[in-house]
Amino acid sequence: MSLKQPSSLQVPLIPVVLPASIGNLPLLLGSGSAGFLEIAIFHPVDTIAKRLMSCQKKLALVGGGSVSAGTVPLSEVLFGGAYGGSALSKVTSLFPGLGYATGYKVLQRVYKFGGQPIVNDFVFRHFGHGIANIFGEKNKKPMCNAVAGALIGIGEVAILPLDVLKIKSQTNPDALKGRGILDIIRKERFGLYRGGMWTAARNAPGSFALFGASALTKEYVFGLENYNKASFFQNTISSVMGAFASLVVSNPLDVVKTRIQNKHFDRPESGTSIVKNILKNEGPTAFFKGLAPKLLVVGPKLVFSFTIAQSLIQFFANLNKE
Repeated sequence: MSLKQPSSLQVPLIPVVLPASIGNLPLLLGSGSAGFLEIAIFHPVDTIAKRLMSCQKKLALVGGGSVSAGTVPLSEVLFGGAYGGSALSKVTSLFPGLGYATGYKVLQRVYKFGGQPIVNDFVFRHFGHGIANIFGEKNKKPMCNAVAGALIGIGEVAILPLDVLKIKSQTNPDALKGRGILDIIRKERFGLYRGGMWTAARNAPGSFALFGASALTKEYVFGLENYNKASFFQNTISSVMGAFASLVVSNPLDVVKTRIQNKHFDRPESGTSIVKNILKNEGPTAFFKGLAPKLLVVGPKLVFSFTIAQSLIQFFANLNKE
């Protein structure tokens, strides 16, 4: 059967990853499964990164009398109230807000990894020609993926309240002590969206870099015409490049976002104020606090979930065709 398109239809002949060829169910199952697996394995790592980003003092590797004024022992930052407790209490202290985290992460991965192909399809169909004129035909697919990633990243603000509750559980549990989720929603309302603009500002370039760098790797390193045909190895390498680019680009705004969200509900602080205080008291390098552990540990978490999501989406799509 010929694949040639009728001349009256201006349909791109370049194979692309389209939701129509994948199906909504594979997108849902693949991305949702990746979210569950990610939270089960990497939640302690995320807790450590958030606590490091929230720390406004210099870190000391040892405690006791050797800690000078203005510094705090690293173990106290990592384990919070369990600092000085038993090994078991320290380990369990790394799993706060697991319910909030699970709800947030699964919804986030379904929305982000399941929704990006849909937005990418829209961008490619309606704006692909213009993007090709600016960046060249060979860069059309990677740039469409990047733009779709940025758009989906901005929309991620919709599920911000669960992220806020997760971060407070990890870094400021006193703010939630004795309060149920319904009570928090009823009293705080739009306060749960505090830091929303900073979150969108972080997500747009971060998601642009994640999906864009991954697509560029598939295009230029592996020479794939159809990104949906990538092997597990190709998905992994592409995810590594995307995750690295995303974390580096988004870290400064992530520091600001985290500090906005870890405050007590009744003692909020604006992002502008936080930026000024960081520059005044900690210096510009503070915007990259937590980057090293994010690259070393949170990076693999993002690589894991992105790779698993893409691979499972392909798996369920193939299963759906049988």
